[in-house]
Amino acid sequence: MRSIKLLKNTVQNYAWGSPTAIPELLGEENPTLEPKAELWMGAHPKASSLIKYDGRWLPLADLIAEYPQEILGIKVALSFNSKLPYLFKVLAAAKPLSIQAHPSLNQARVGFEKEFARGVAMDAPDRNYRDKNHKPECICALSPFWAMHGFRDIPEILAKIDKYCPVELAAEQNLLKKNPNSEGLKRFFTVLMTMDSQRQKQVIDEAVQKARQMPDDNMVSHWMTRLSNEYPSDIGIFSPLLLNLIELKPGDALFLPAGELHAYLEGVGIELMANSDNVLRGGLTSKHIDVPELLKVVSFNPRPVNVLKAVKKNKNESVYASDADEFVLSVVNASAGNPYQSSESRSVEILLCTEGTACLKDNGTQELLNIKKGDSVIIPASVVGYSICGDALIYKAAVP
Repeated sequence: MRSIKLLKNTVQNYAWGSPTAIPELLGEENPTLEPKAELWMGAHPKASSLIKYDGRWLPLADLIAEYPQEILGIKVALSFNSKLPYLFKVLAAAKPLSIQAHPSLNQARVGFEKEFARGVAMDAPDRNYRDKNHKPECICALSPFWAMHGFRDIPEILAKIDKYCPVELAAEQNLLKKNPNSEGLKRFFTVLMTMDSQRQKQVIDEAVQKARQMPDDNMVSHWMTRLSNEYPSDIGIFSPLLLNLIELKPGDALFLPAGELHAYLEGVGIELMANSDNVLRGGLTSKHIDVPELLKVVSFNPRPVNVLKAVKKNKNESVYASDADEFVLSVVNASAGNPYQSSESRSVEILLCTEGTACLKDNGTQELLNIKKGDSVIIPASVVGYSICGDALIYKAAVP
């Protein structure tokens, strides 16, 4: 396969999804207002994109298996076992997602093999590891986007406990004061996650009661109150006191490494990650929570918020910094009189148009492909180069 192809993608209808954001992007109707949570672009076995090839719509995963070097490029094919190493998504959250963390590569491999040996079915609701890959990820806001990620500094956590839950957590707060380090934070978090349901309810009730008394512009209180309305009696309601709470402006991004506890709360964003669906949950969900396994995965080292801004690469393209080997996210602006020209050194890329219209030109075959808002394409490594003319904003997933 040696030409630029349109993708037909799967939309995941999770309960927390927005009924309007993804349909509006795709120019589709949603008369039933069913939640549309994620648009998947890639070759994950759970929902591979489709490509029209030889007159038939075929899974991208199957075509990559048949033509790995043509589509991925020799280096990527060798480095990633002839698999597309990233998964590209649009995420549209009308309600908060679960608190979660993702395993490291070694943790994913070990966890997958252990569950396989125990005979846990791949689609079992209590399965933690659905593949052997890790899942570093980047989220880039398309709209104002609220998220929690990484633990706050311990003095800040102690101050918030003192403000919101000074009675029910007095003993645990004193222990954290005596051990204000990552090990002390892990013990504190473990107590929260493993205390009996009656004790959890008392902790949550005290914190939420305090939150409801705070001013409306106090965002910690706002989110604790909102989480308590969405997930009554869930210990995840307590998380805004422990985790960094941040609003990303459109164009801002976060990079989340393995082990970072996080939750996306509201908004629409571009998400790019290693090609994995491994999730360890810690609250705000009715799905399976495996506390011992979560504790193995989570990093308890507090870290400051690091909001990424796109750094200009050339006159059309700006890039978001990434520590991942599997992916890099960039944004391309094509405008009248200012066409985009691809790099000569490139591998497999997926492009998503989020605004406007454009024409893609294959520099080798001279073939043209018109795209509009909501369209996505794959550009195999075998395409020698391409240009983009028109007036469009395009997000690009690539391998570094």
